Amino acid sequence: AAVDIQPACLGLYCGRTVLSVNGSVETYGDCGVCPRGQRTDDNKICRECVGSPDRYDWLYLGFMAMLPLVLHWFFIEWYSGKKSSSALLQHVTALLECGAAAVLTLLLSDPAGSLRLRSCRVKKLSDWYTMLYNPSPDYITTVHCTHEAVYPLYTIVFIYYAFCLVLMMLLRPLLVKKVACGLGRSDRFKSIYAALYFFPILTVLQAVGGGLLYYAFPYIILVLSLVTLAVYMSASEVEFFKDLLVRKKRLVVLFSHWLLHAYGIISISKLDKLEQDLPLLALVPAPALFYLMTAKYTEPSRILSEGGNGH
Repeated sequence: AAVDIQPACLGLYCGRTVLSVNGSVETYGDCGVCPRGQRTDDNKICRECVGSPDRYDWLYLGFMAMLPLVLHWFFIEWYSGKKSSSALLQHVTALLECGAAAVLTLLLSDPAGSLRLRSCRVKKLSDWYTMLYNPSPDYITTVHCTHEAVYPLYTIVFIYYAFCLVLMMLLRPLLVKKVACGLGRSDRFKSIYAALYFFPILTVLQAVGGGLLYYAFPYIILVLSLVTLAVYMSASEVEFFKDLLVRKKRLVVLFSHWLLHAYGIISISKLDKLEQDLPLLALVPAPALFYLMTAKYTEPSRILSEGGNGH
């Protein structure tokens, strides 16, 4: 197609929309913001996003989808404790809420009615923060070219969180009122109140740090899974393998951390070379096994007693 962009279109993300196409000749509009679902090409022309998310993009979306679910589970467990037998049912309900929200979000995204996504390829970190690159040609007037260059990876997370919040408010209060009889009237809704706090926090986190999370989430998963596993096992005083086998709940927590650890390894390697990347998954149980084998040697009471005997 013939390309004629005079005067020059300034700015990293400013582009000209295609007004009409006559054979091989395209007519362009003024330099400005690209419509939603489009981004500029190398010639500063707004082109429609026709690609689909790659494996890493889906892993990122999966991470952002897991955040509210993990927080739901944490606060349900935190406030239920040993007083209520309804924790398991609330866990399942939270899983259904987040799963239904994810399906609804995909069905409403372009192409509508399909679980597939039409997306633009992420090229660099600045693609997430186009609002920082609006040009000022005369240092007085700013040309606003802010648009979603990483369509739809930025806004789809907000839509998902909105669905999660709506479904939680529709389903969870009725469930908790029915089954959480073992808790006091003020305690049974605390996990819902906690969600009303962490959803705005997650929204701000995505708005401000979405691009940073896109590149750092595999390492965040690995570090958090290791730290939380060590804290849980030390707080629960898990010392031997028999402790895990006797209490099935601890075994479920251990396997959950292993799944997160595997998710982080897969996100880093992207499984581009299966023969090299799959053996890395054998390292998933290593931190837990190391902890279980060395916990008895680091017991504070034992260290203090041996220190006292030495004197």
